[in-house]
Amino acid sequence: MIGCYDYVLGLIPATLGGITALLNLVGFSLTAALPVGATIALGLIGHAMFVRGPVTDPTEAGTPSGSISGGSASDGSASPGASD
Repeated sequence: MIGCYDYVLGLIPATLGGITALLNLVGFSLTAALPVGATIALGLIGHAMFVRGPVTDPTEAGTPSGSISGGSASDGSASPGASD
């Protein structure tokens, strides 16, 4: 099944090459068109990472959210390597 991030991965090179080529055909020099295309591709990457970032559903992870297993001895016993 194709998801949102598959589209983003396809749009990154398409925007970089397509907008650069379009601006170059319109009359911009390649050295001016390439940073514009790269900026738009960078905006897609930033949107995919920070605005609509990948998240893990807590029910899929197998552990309830907020519970961390292991690490603390709440019964007063010392950890196995601690010396007095």
